[in-house]
Amino acid sequence: MVNRTPSLTGLAPVLAPDTRVLVLGSFPGAASLAAGRYYAHPRNQFWPLISAVIGEELASLPYEERLPRLLAHRFGLWDVLAGCEREGSLDSAIRNPAANDFERLRALCPELETVGFNGQASGKFAPQFAAAGYRTVVLPSSSPAHMAMTFEQKLMIWHRLAEREREISLPSQSPLF
Repeated sequence: MVNRTPSLTGLAPVLAPDTRVLVLGSFPGAASLAAGRYYAHPRNQFWPLISAVIGEELASLPYEERLPRLLAHRFGLWDVLAGCEREGSLDSAIRNPAANDFERLRALCPELETVGFNGQASGKFAPQFAAAGYRTVVLPSSSPAHMAMTFEQKLMIWHRLAEREREISLPSQSPLF
């Protein structure tokens, strides 16, 4: 009997034409794939981090209400990988990765300016996005497997996602960071 690693397909992007900031993960973990929801693992810090960045509590909302609220702040979600083979949830276990089609990103989100990468695995794609003219920010992973930093330390870096957005929306004020 041959043991085969499961072939997995990622989640659909959460985008709008006016999205200005896109957060890219690597590939959804097992809990997220099972739930069909981004960052579904209860110990993943994504929702508390992004809530603090945008200034609206999303983590306590039902998932179906989080996405429209996130989009209202002009933030989107996606992953760098469309599919892969993997046992468990660790990025280090990913085999045969297939990247998402980012060529269509300019057409889908013509106002996109900043691409944040949730962790080092997705951050490997930062140079190609920078070369395409996007502002890039490689973030510490929100994964429960990444506990080398405290929530507060992570949040200081995650706030960089909103720097340009705040400068655009508050042109008469000095930067907040």
